[in-house]
Amino acid sequence: MAIKIFVDQGHNPSGPNTGAEAMGLKEQDINYQVGVYLADLLRNDPRFEVKTSRNTPTEILGTSNASSLAARVMMANNWPADYFISIHSNANNNPAVNGSEVYVYQKGTQSYFLAEHVLLNLVKQAGTKNNLVRINSSLYVLRRTTMPAILVELAYLTNVGDAEKLKNNQYDFAYGIYTGLLSYFGFKPI
Repeated sequence: MAIKIFVDQGHNPSGPNTGAEAMGLKEQDINYQVGVYLADLLRNDPRFEVKTSRNTPTEILGTSNASSLAARVMMANNWPADYFISIHSNANNNPAVNGSEVYVYQKGTQSYFLAEHVLLNLVKQAGTKNNLVRINSSLYVLRRTTMPAILVELAYLTNVGDAEKLKNNQYDFAYGIYTGLLSYFGFKPI
């Protein structure tokens, strides 16, 4: 039986719940494309089944921040997914801040172990700095999902080096998440 992975491409292309912008890049566009690459990798692996939150680059979920987040969680819970991966790109007022981190609801959970595998592989594949797995129990998509959930902050749009990677190496980020999943499940690449 295939493992059901829900890939949430964080933020909307316009309207409510749009993401950060910096260096000519829009977070929601990067999140969308990395999610497409990840979904393609999972679709080509018979061990997985995948659904995405946004199926076109222009798809808008919800009519407010809250309803946009609720729609993503509801899709995953109703499927029901076995694992939830939300993809984001980070921003900071300090342009020197860079790297990747993964957020989970709490330590010592399956989400936490999955996050460790995903982060290690993402950093190795994309060449970003490892900012560790972090706990954030306030994030709606981590609080309200009924399956292990992680929120991946790929890299910083506001850092020159990270922005370059986010612009040009989106497949590497997706492949890092994919190999992190393989590592977590103890699977060999096919």
